[in-house]
Amino acid sequence: MASQDWFDKDFYKILGVEKTVEAAELKKVYRKLARKYHPDSNPGDAAAEAKFKDISEAYSVLSDPEQRKEYDELRAMGSGARFTAGGSGSGGFEDVFSRFQRGGGGGAADPGFDDLFSMFNQGRGSRRGGFGGFGGPQKGADVRARTTLDFLDAAKGETISLKGEDGKTFKVKIPAGVADGQKIRLRGRGRPSPNGGDAGDIVVEVTVRSHPVFSRDGLNVRLTVPVTFTEAALGATIEVPTLDGGRVKLRVAPGTPSGRVLRVKGRGIQTTKGTGDLLAEVEVAVPAHLSDAQREALEAYRALEPNENPRAGLFAH
Repeated sequence: MASQDWFDKDFYKILGVEKTVEAAELKKVYRKLARKYHPDSNPGDAAAEAKFKDISEAYSVLSDPEQRKEYDELRAMGSGARFTAGGSGSGGFEDVFSRFQRGGGGGAADPGFDDLFSMFNQGRGSRRGGFGGFGGPQKGADVRARTTLDFLDAAKGETISLKGEDGKTFKVKIPAGVADGQKIRLRGRGRPSPNGGDAGDIVVEVTVRSHPVFSRDGLNVRLTVPVTFTEAALGATIEVPTLDGGRVKLRVAPGTPSGRVLRVKGRGIQTTKGTGDLLAEVEVAVPAHLSDAQREALEAYRALEPNENPRAGLFAH
């Protein structure tokens, strides 16, 4: 956007909002206007297309806190100024730049360019070009999107389809091991630049549905494994499921208590940053229904149990 546009165009008026408008309300207004004036909704309507470009340009500036601050300061400071091409000397910059003159009068007074540009540049000129950052191409605004994946799809990676603001559908590769709440940036897929710069990005926030068996702990995958009392007391070899749909065997040592975690190396989440483990937490299952013979057997065992109180440690402190 040329500097003159920042003086000539009232972006707040274009969007129909007050200068104090909050970001959320600004976004809401922009989306409503964008839908109304989008070229796809007004085929062949040059006026609607021009209006769409104006509101896109206005939102691109006002939605960026830094650009909005620059715009407000520049408009307040140079109200009514014109950047003209004709004339000699400063070429029409006098109305604004005369406020920053270091000298005191006379046609040869230094217009004080550094005083003005240093207010707005702050390291941004190299990115945007032009005088002190003004006039160079600007990156288009980012667009935010959301998607929801099943736990297993998130673990192995998935290609999904999203619909852009232009109504067109495009495919996105979600990498293996994406976590709930993670954001994925698709560079150059956001809103176009209002003046020939790079397009913005699409930022996709991923929600991962919970799984009835597996849960995630970093790159590790956890599951609870029920075992019978005799398996825990006497020891056993059991099978547990894995993320890829297979099974793996685990050895339950004699005397294994509830809460003990059995680890299977390398069977967790696999990403480019590493691979986690499968963590199986043992839970001793208590039968809800006993036959008469089973009850008698347990009564006989109870008579032979060691005379130990498993809760004694609770009262030792």
